[in-house]
Amino acid sequence: MTASATLPIRARTAVKVRRAGARPWTFYALLALFVFYVLALYGPMICIYVLSFQDVRGGLVFPMKGRSLHWFVDLFTQVRTGDVKGAFGRSIKLAALVTVLTVVFSFLAGWAFRRRFPGDTILFYLMIGSLVAPGLVLGIGVGLLCNFLGIESSLFGSALGAQLSWTLPFGVLVMFAVMSRFDGAWEEAARDLGASPLQTIRLVVLPILLPGIVAVALFGFTLSYDEFARTLQTSGPLNTLPLEIWSMTLNVTSPSLYALGTTTTIVSFLTIGLCLGAIVAIQRRRGGRAAGE
Repeated sequence: MTASATLPIRARTAVKVRRAGARPWTFYALLALFVFYVLALYGPMICIYVLSFQDVRGGLVFPMKGRSLHWFVDLFTQVRTGDVKGAFGRSIKLAALVTVLTVVFSFLAGWAFRRRFPGDTILFYLMIGSLVAPGLVLGIGVGLLCNFLGIESSLFGSALGAQLSWTLPFGVLVMFAVMSRFDGAWEEAARDLGASPLQTIRLVVLPILLPGIVAVALFGFTLSYDEFARTLQTSGPLNTLPLEIWSMTLNVTSPSLYALGTTTTIVSFLTIGLCLGAIVAIQRRRGGRAAGE
């Protein structure tokens, strides 16, 4: 067969190969659906971020008027926007306390549920039952219970209990998943070497479970930091940041709201980044030790 006769065959073969590698129409349909989903999810957030950097002439809608940090400064002047600085500080303190308690109780619950005991199934469902209860109703219930017990509604009293009813179930579920991968042989090896129970937990168990504990802390902080429904009926006279944002929507009609949304998002991303960075650093440190051995 001559070279001229083989050219059409090669061309047809190349077309078949291209057709074989072509994606079906369903791929493009699903891709379009995914792009629409991403735009619907992040589009409003991006609009808020952009509009928060307007100058003093700025409004709540496009087109954007100038560029400046005016509304971020206005946000903390407490002239028109309320006590944002105080609410932010209270939210951080409350979230830090909730995080510590969530980590401690989640670890203790995960450690206790390693072995079966009478009533463990009932206790487990009682722990996670608050996930299916409406947050606003649960907050009202916690507030009524505190009033019945003589506990005054406050951020570090009834609001703390209401938020723990939200963060603890997530922390317990994450800790259960972490504990399920814990090898009891490490614990036995520590005991064989003469370690006491407390030394085993401090020197063996906690370092091994540290990435999971960081994940529990991340859940506790982020869920508490932006919790609204369970805090509304239990916070008392002082507002957290979500409650302050809600009150601002009633009387503030300026891009200060957008600046506040941008600020809270930055704080959330910084927290997530710190936790993920800590997990990566722990894993690299372990990998370095393993390689050194």
